[in-house]
Amino acid sequence: MQFKLKTIQYDLNITRIANVHYFEFISNYHTESDYHPFHELVYVDRGEMHVKAENYQGVLRAQQFILHLPNEKHMLSCDLGSAPSVIIIGFECNCPRLDFLSQQPITLSLQNQRLLGEIIKESRSVFLPPYDIPNLEDMKKRKDFPFGADQLIKSQLEYFFIKLIREHESEESKSADAPPSDAPSNLVASENPLLTEICHYIKEHLTQKLTLSELSLLFATNKTTLCALFRNNLNCTAVDYINKERLELAKQMMRKNDKTLTQIADELNFSSVHYFTRLFTKHENMPPTQYLKMIKTKQNIE
Repeated sequence: MQFKLKTIQYDLNITRIANVHYFEFISNYHTESDYHPFHELVYVDRGEMHVKAENYQGVLRAQQFILHLPNEKHMLSCDLGSAPSVIIIGFECNCPRLDFLSQQPITLSLQNQRLLGEIIKESRSVFLPPYDIPNLEDMKKRKDFPFGADQLIKSQLEYFFIKLIREHESEESKSADAPPSDAPSNLVASENPLLTEICHYIKEHLTQKLTLSELSLLFATNKTTLCALFRNNLNCTAVDYINKERLELAKQMMRKNDKTLTQIADELNFSSVHYFTRLFTKHENMPPTQYLKMIKTKQNIE
């Protein structure tokens, strides 16, 4: 008996990667109009940005992304008082089924957000800094990166886009016989709708006092279930998640450069500026004063 091996069909094949960036834009920042012969994913992690491209012009909000197609002219900007955090990934891929991602912003599910985070994490082991210089034409690779890291980034990106295409086509087939609707057809799919709702509430109320008791009451659950929800899905406690989101918002406020550290700590309901400083240093591996100096240096360069 002779076994017959089957050739794998590549419906979506990412052949080369130009860059993997994580930008913390300063207030009122904008890029020049640009185009290049590869795809570019733009994802807003925090805050919001204005996108001006051939296929879409409008706002890109937190947890949303847009895909610029090869040779599509595009530019990004943010308002005065806005300091968004943005992921940008440039890659080469010959798959026309990606084109729908350039038409309007897509809202990512928690699972897809985590997958994108894994891609960023893995890219740090392959690419050398800096990671936050717009239009960097030659992002250097490390000489000795971990076994399979390059291939893993490619595989993760392919998996990410294959999932989005499948979700999109599944939604289209479900709505084929449904009456027309004026609502935008963003991809919003979460494996745990309750956790999505709780996380959204937390992000909308970071300047207010948030307790486990209050969250349990508001979302008709108990502390044990609430803690398990965060631990099993996000690998952290609810309190750690709240603190992480507050620190990300604190970084945005610091980049706007219009409040003192004491004011920021107070506004975000930290018990004291000393506690805020300790948490910030642990999370960012640098004290907030050093982060402020880094932001000011970047502003002076630009």
